[in-house]
Amino acid sequence: MKASRSFDETRKKVLQDPKAAALYLEECLQDGNMALFAAALKHVAEARGGVALLSKATQLNRETLYRTLSEEGNPRLDTLAKVLGAMGLRLGVVPVGAHSRSIP
Repeated sequence: MKASRSFDETRKKVLQDPKAAALYLEECLQDGNMALFAAALKHVAEARGGVALLSKATQLNRETLYRTLSEEGNPRLDTLAKVLGAMGLRLGVVPVGAHSRSIP
């Protein structure tokens, strides 16, 4: 189902804020659905000027970025770090919960 035009416009406006974009990406990543996370990355990229601008900022091929940010995309860690860096964001690692345990 295609989102309404006003929803798309509102999403773009909200995702221009780095804190809102970070929260949105974090929530999508917590779900564990990588296709959802890739779509969320694309939404943030669109809010920040589009994939063409992201391509210039990351020095990555535009067509490769479109594939990477598609539902079938599977970004490599270095590509993900470049994309997030260009968006003013970074990867982070946090404990899963209060009962997290360490590897001995």
